[in-house]
Amino acid sequence: MVQVPNTVIKLSQLPAGANGVIKSHDESEFQITLLEMGCVPGEAVSVEMIAPLGDPMAIRIAGYYLSIRKQDADKIWVEIQSFM
Repeated sequence: MVQVPNTVIKLSQLPAGANGVIKSHDESEFQITLLEMGCVPGEAVSVEMIAPLGDPMAIRIAGYYLSIRKQDADKIWVEIQSFM
């Protein structure tokens, strides 16, 4: 596992097997829904699987699995914690 601190990218760019911490969201109509699903700043997130064509992706957050579309994952900024 490779540690990569202080690098902030979009959740959609985080590869399968990588871990991060949510830092912020872009302003959007979907922002409230993301917060309700547990995608809150400071929450740890890991990318479990990415569909063969890249959309959707399965993430683990707040103790459960969530399937999220790439266009929605583009609105979430994460700080990379580690790559596998």
